[in-house]
Amino acid sequence: MAFTTSNPALGRALAARNYNDPTPVQAAVAAAETAGRDLLVSAQTGSGKTVAFGLAIAETLLGTQERFGPAATPLALVVAPTRELALQVQREFVWLFAETGARIVSCVGGMDARAEQRQLDYGAHIVVGTPGRLRDHLERGRLDLSALRVAVLDEADEMLDLGFREDLEFILDATPPERRSLLFSATLPRGILALAGRYQTDALRVEVANTVGGHADIEYRVMRIAPKEMEHAVVNVLRFYESPTAMVFCNTRSVVRHLHATLQERGFSAVSLSGELSQNDRNQALQALRDGRARVCVATDVAARGIDLPNLGLVIHAELPNDAESLQHRSGRTGRAGRKGVSVLLVPPMRRRRATDLMAGLGINVAWTAAPSPEEIGQLDRERLLRDPLLTEEVGEDELVLGRDLLAAYTPEHIAAALARLYRSRLPAPEEVEDPGEGRTLRERAPRRDFAAPGEGGSTWFRLNIGRTKNADPRWLLPLICRRGNITKKEIGAIRIFENETAFEIQAGAAEAFGRAALGSGGKGEVIEPLPGGLSSLSDEGRAGPRRSFGKPRDERPREPRSYGDRPREDRPREERPREDRAFTDRPRTFRPREERGAEERPGTAPKKPYRKPDEARGFDPLAERPAPARPRAKSFEGKSFEDRPPRPEGFKGKGARPAYAPRTDEGGAPRKPSGKAEGAAGKKPGKSGKPNGKPGGAFGDKPKGKPGR
Repeated sequence: MAFTTSNPALGRALAARNYNDPTPVQAAVAAAETAGRDLLVSAQTGSGKTVAFGLAIAETLLGTQERFGPAATPLALVVAPTRELALQVQREFVWLFAETGARIVSCVGGMDARAEQRQLDYGAHIVVGTPGRLRDHLERGRLDLSALRVAVLDEADEMLDLGFREDLEFILDATPPERRSLLFSATLPRGILALAGRYQTDALRVEVANTVGGHADIEYRVMRIAPKEMEHAVVNVLRFYESPTAMVFCNTRSVVRHLHATLQERGFSAVSLSGELSQNDRNQALQALRDGRARVCVATDVAARGIDLPNLGLVIHAELPNDAESLQHRSGRTGRAGRKGVSVLLVPPMRRRRATDLMAGLGINVAWTAAPSPEEIGQLDRERLLRDPLLTEEVGEDELVLGRDLLAAYTPEHIAAALARLYRSRLPAPEEVEDPGEGRTLRERAPRRDFAAPGEGGSTWFRLNIGRTKNADPRWLLPLICRRGNITKKEIGAIRIFENETAFEIQAGAAEAFGRAALGSGGKGEVIEPLPGGLSSLSDEGRAGPRRSFGKPRDERPREPRSYGDRPREDRPREERPREDRAFTDRPRTFRPREERGAEERPGTAPKKPYRKPDEARGFDPLAERPAPARPRAKSFEGKSFEDRPPRPEGFKGKGARPAYAPRTDEGGAPRKPSGKAEGAAGKKPGKSGKPNGKPGGAFGDKPKGKPGR
């Protein structure tokens, strides 16, 4: 079916982008029975929803007209859950409405709010934003929705999961009731249906049938990896597929940082994308992927929705997602709009059951394979070199002249080898990876059988250079053995801990694979070696006194008797201490009840305190006023009482004791008459209590009179 639309301007834009056949959701939204109605659309990610509701908006706002009028208050509003999805919708609308003169403004968190306010003041036809930022503009009076004609909620289920219900209700309450509402959601839970019932009128429910696995253009691969070889497996998968753009998903920010640094060290042009980055850093990372400056994006689930990158042909799940829906959204970054893509799951043995459940949730049956080996990658490199544009494109005259000069100086084999070396130098080197094997599924797993006795051929013994001297214990030895050998604890039998080493047995069926994986030295110096002779091959010194046998009866060899000196305990005579050294020597030999014994018969018993009546019984009132205790007379600093202080001079009005001094005299030697005020030297007023006041003056803090000199 050809892609047809009622608007010629949009038809030309779709033809320029090679939109020849509509996707199922686009065909359903563009059907005749949906014209002008509220829609409740259920469609998976990557199904072309953005173009679908873009066509619906154009039908409502333009009809058959090719251009918009002058921009004023917004006519259409699109609400998306994440910043990346909102900016992605804006970019899609830019080319879709390129010939209509539409002014499209984005309002997302993390961007400059004042710049968005200026854009809104200039006028807009379509506004695309996130719930939090749109509500902020509404509360500040920067966004006017009074003339709104279409409201679109994209990924409505995700917005409810992120806790945006109140923001959505606030935004929808600010829109006119006669506006058209389009609600797109991957699933239709009860919350979505309640939201649609409140804000939509006679909505038409459109459900687009899912294709196999949610995406018919995505090829799923499940690869077995060793527990600690996730980074090496990611490197080999990237080298094996050589996709122009790839995304690697992790569960936490710390793993994203570590894997991003690892890929950069290996020579990959990689960027990271997680919630700890600012919006500006996110935009720069995505722009680097679009421009081709970066090839790999290591991200958390923040990039699982709304990211549409050109030439994204590979998605790697370095860590398994939490549910099948997250897996589908991650994988939906590739295989979009008719393009083919590959989704690879890296699964260690302990996560095999989880991966099986995830694939069953998507209804996909895939074969388990090993991670690509260096030999397979090398073979592909040789084939790619032969098809490289450097060799297949037509060469110019100057290049032919240079080629003849090279042939004159070197042999053809030497030139070809140099070309191969130059080609390989641009590629990161593949890593050596190990295939942990198929293992056993739950259906194939038989009940655990009892291991045969040592030496009977039912198991294989190994030794570990960790013993009792290094605090060996099965609680942490079991995880160590499982991790080193890529096995489970079901395949481990007895564990015998000796003084300097530990012996353990492995089931015969898993011993060969365990030996290939575990033999040798580990990261912390632990060494695992085979023990062909079993326990009998250990020295008597090493076997002395086994501490614990895990899965076997405890060794019942007789223990060395504890000696007292040179004699066994049972032969040691019982000592009788002298009578006088015993406590309570005066205690009666015959037993008498404690109540019948007096204090004199209980040596060491402290006598009880005499009984004391309560305060009320003794006539003591704690609230009654009591005379204050007599206070000692204050002393001066000279140690004398105030009664012995010298008399104050006549007319002196200061406080405290003062030493006696002679009356002052005038210039003629005659004593001066008191003036009713105490005067200091040179007729100046003394300071308080005779203490210096920090200013220049006499002995009592006098200050000079008059104005200071100029």
